[in-house]
Formats: sequence, C-alpha cells, structure tokens
Amino acid sequence: MGGNSPCASCKLLRRRCAKDCIFSPYFPPDDPHKFAIVHKVFGASNVSKMLQELPVHQRADAVSSLVYEATARIRDPVYGCVGAISYLQNQVSELTMQLAVAQAEILCIQMQQEPTLPMNQIDPVDEKSLLLSATNFNNLPQYLGFASSSSVIQDPPKRESLWT
Repeated sequence: MGGNSPCASCKLLRRRCAKDCIFSPYFPPDDPHKFAIVHKVFGASNVSKMLQELPVHQRADAVSSLVYEATARIRDPVYGCVGAISYLQNQVSELTMQLAVAQAEILCIQMQQEPTLPMNQIDPVDEKSLLLSATNFNNLPQYLGFASSSSVIQDPPKRESLWT
C-alpha cells in the first residue's frame, strides 16, 4: 500500500489494502483503469495466482504483458494480440513488396540511362545482360511479377454474384 490510499485493485474490489497486497506495487491508485481492464479480461483471482507463481523480479514484466493483452482483447475480442501481430506482419509483407517494386524500378531507370550495347557485343552466356537488355527493359516488371508504378493499375473485372 503506497501511502494512505489503497491500490487500484483494492479500490476497485472495495476491500482493505493490506501491507503485503500483491497488486499494490503494480497497480498504483493513480491509474485505476489499468487494473480495471486486466480484471475485466482475466479476473482478479487469476491475476493474483499468476503473480504469486512468478519470482518478484518478473512480476512487473508480467503485469505489463497482462495489461497489453487485456487492452488488445478489449479492442478485438476474437483475436486479441494475435490480431495485432497478424496486422503488423501483413503490413511488413506489403512494405517488403513495395520495396522490391521500387528497387526494380530504380534498376529499370538505371538500365535506361546506360548506353545499350549492340547484340554482337553481348556475351550469349551472360543471362543477366540478355534479361536486362534494352529489348527486355519494358517487360522487366512483368518478369518480376509486379506492376510498374508508371503503368495504370486497373481494378479486376467484377463477377456477378450467384445470389443476386
């Protein structure tokens, strides 16, 4: 118990805050919302049991994790933290793809600026030269499987629904 006021958990549960209250170091009275969310999702009894099973030096991290997970569960009752992680992984994938497209476009621009060699000077064994030669330059984004940002991206054709 910090000072005269009970911790946030004891205040919410309307009980007297003991000197050895397991919640008081982690749920201060000035932040009652923190315990309210954890209590709503996990229950005070379960949180108490979890904290008692942990060594003292790990409890603060556990409470931080419980608060994060409870907040995520309130926002997204079905997926919780997994939904947030999935969303971020999808964002990383999209940004990785955008980076690859940008790098391909930079390569295309660089190849456009270099003087082209006559076909008899290109080594037939050098496949990169053939792929990136001036004749294949405009099709490079198609080889990579990406649409060029300079080309117009069209919406896919609409399908008629079976139910309408």
